[in-house]
Order: sequence, then structure tokens, then C-alpha cells
Amino acid sequence: MLKRLEVYFKERYPLLPRLLLGGIVFLEIHFIILLNYGVTRFRLGVQELVGTYTVFAFLLWLRIADDLKDFETDKRLFPDRPLPSGRVFKKDIVAVCIVVELAAVVLNVLFMNNFLFFCILYGYGYLMSKWFFHKKQIQPSLVLALVTHNPVQMFVNIYIISFTVIKYDLKPVSLYTVMALWTLYFPALIWEVSRKIRAPKDENDYTTYSKLFGYRKSTRFVMILTLVDIVTNMILVYRLNRITILVFAVLVSWMTWKFVSFMKDPERFVLVEKVELYTYIQESLMLLTIVLYLVAGRI
Repeated sequence: MLKRLEVYFKERYPLLPRLLLGGIVFLEIHFIILLNYGVTRFRLGVQELVGTYTVFAFLLWLRIADDLKDFETDKRLFPDRPLPSGRVFKKDIVAVCIVVELAAVVLNVLFMNNFLFFCILYGYGYLMSKWFFHKKQIQPSLVLALVTHNPVQMFVNIYIISFTVIKYDLKPVSLYTVMALWTLYFPALIWEVSRKIRAPKDENDYTTYSKLFGYRKSTRFVMILTLVDIVTNMILVYRLNRITILVFAVLVSWMTWKFVSFMKDPERFVLVEKVELYTYIQESLMLLTIVLYLVAGRI
């Protein structure tokens, strides 16, 4: 079983990178809210570690739930993946998921101040795993699946925001918490759509947005989302570092040029690869801005 799980985690959910991702997601939102509220004296401890673990565990649950939901489809379209290929058994990933999620429940009960929002997050995840009890309507529809499933990132953000404002007794609804709610949601939405935009020659039996709406319209939609996304980031870093805003402007100009280039010639490159690069740079800039602000405040 352990060898089979090693195969699964290596190919579907690399543990260390995903744990690092959990920490980045949790701490980025946590600190961006605190710094915009003017809080510079932090009380870091076990709660922040539990929050990081919770994000990691929840994303693992989504990964496993998706693989179980899509098992029959993957057998047809992606037979080399660990589960449909038979290299990993369903009972393997179900068992490890139960252990990981039970640990998340216990840790949140013992240490966190926002257990209600933990329950809301996992409640939404459960509904997703069950196709919101409308599998026949949602599963065949790419748009319905996007509308019902993609907002999960906002529920992750709400979990983090609720912990932060409760711990530091901050105003729960403000420009900063609203913008933080959207940050990381837009990159997830942009990536989810762009990975299903292909050049006409690359289309196959797999349903894509480019097949449904055409690659130009689909790319234009993602381009608009990217512009909105960068505005939320600019608002969040405005008080922290004005130079970052200029860098964001350059970054989004470059990405816009890539969108336009793809619409002119979709065979020049794979769109999602450029979107991933944009996202890595964008989130790295957010983290760098936070770190520089903290360092400057201690000098």
C-alpha cells in the first residue's frame, strides 16, 4: 500500500510542494490583511501551522475526490493516471484521506478560533464531491462545473480571513478583506479556464472551452479576468509598496500581449504555460512585497 501511495503522491499530489503551497496561501492572505490594517506585532504560533496544514489537507481531499469522481472518464481519456491504470487502488487513497482529514478536524477543534468556518469550508467540499446532488446536470456541462466548483478557493480564503480577523479583533468586512477574498481565487479561475483552451489542431474528445466557445472568445474572457485580478493585487499592495504596482503593470502588460498573440496564432505556444508563469511571478511579487515591508519595519 505504501508503495502505491508513493506513486499516487508523486504523480497527483507531491506532498512537500503542496505543503509549501498550503503555507504560502495561508500566510499570504493572513499577512496581507494584517499589514493593510496596520498590524505589525504578530502572535505567531501553533495556530498558523494548523491553518497551513488545513489548507494542505483540504486540497488533498479535493484532489482525491476529483480522482474518484472522474474515475470512469479517466479510464477512457487518461488511462495512464495512477487510479485508472490500476497502479493505485481506490481503497488506498480513501484510507489516507480519512486519516489526513480526521487530523485536520481534531487540530481545528483543539487550536483554531474559527471552527464554524472550517465546517463551512468542508461542507462546501462535500457538496462538490457529490456534484451538489445534481451529477447528471453538472458533470456533462463544463460551464456548470466551473460555476459550482471553482468558488471553492473563496471558501478557503474565507477560512483564513475569519481566523485572522477573529485572532486580532479586526473589522471583518472592509476593502482589504473583500479584496483578500478575491485574491488567489482569480488565479485559480484563470488557470482552470486557460488549461482548457487549445489550438484547433490540439483538440480531441476532451471537452474544452475553446471547443465550446472558440479559442478567441475563451482567451478574451481569461484576459479580462487577468486584468481584474491584477487590480485586486494592486489594491492590496498599495499601502505596502508602490513600486510593486509598477511591476504589476509591466507584468499584466506582458500577459496581455501573450493573450493577444495566442488569439492571432494559437499554435505559437500553449496558453496555460504562460498563465502559470504569470501566476508564479505574481504570487512571488505579493510574497516579496510582504517580506520587504516586514523587514523595512524592523530596520
